[in-house]
Amino acid sequence: MTNEKLFTEIKTALVEFDVDLLKVKAQEALDRGLIAEEIIGVLSEGMDVVGEKYQTGEYFVTSLIIAGETMKEALEVLEPHLSGQGAAKRGKIVMATVAGDIHDIGKNIFTTLMGTAGFEVIDLGVDVPAEAIVAAVREHSPHILGLSALLTTNLEQFPLIVDMLEKEGLRSTVKIVVGGATVTDEFAQGAGVDAHAKSAVEGVNICKTWYETGI
Repeated sequence: MTNEKLFTEIKTALVEFDVDLLKVKAQEALDRGLIAEEIIGVLSEGMDVVGEKYQTGEYFVTSLIIAGETMKEALEVLEPHLSGQGAAKRGKIVMATVAGDIHDIGKNIFTTLMGTAGFEVIDLGVDVPAEAIVAAVREHSPHILGLSALLTTNLEQFPLIVDMLEKEGLRSTVKIVVGGATVTDEFAQGAGVDAHAKSAVEGVNICKTWYETGI
């Protein structure tokens, strides 16, 4: 079996919520010598498919939650093999899922990858009020602020947080990257953030580029 076929099987197992098969295939990929970060990238592509099915109405919120739990099982297989200990030290990021939203799988994938990429991650958790996020930026002076929201009803938190940072004189001190299944480029631009990541892997690459160009 080629690696491409194995990757397809991994994505299919995730999209179909087949936990046992997904764990077997993730381990098979490791046994072939593939690095954990690459396998997580494939899983992120699978989560993108789940997000697309949600947007078209084929999947519902419960499907997103089940997919997230399925993903967590695969991450448990992969995390011991992540190569973060040798990563160069980069910047600091404060990360949070915004108020009203308790979904954390996308955030957790992103923070895991950011840690392995050498960033210092301050994870505030889920359902975090805008005031607490702004306070964390003030306290920790991060280079980057990452915000996650799954449901459209919570997206208004993005411009609210940007506005609060502006009023506190903190907006110019931090880059903001946002993500979530229902976030669009158009909404992100209108919210006043610096970047919209369509996947955890893309988000890490955005942050790496910011760091390498002086943030």
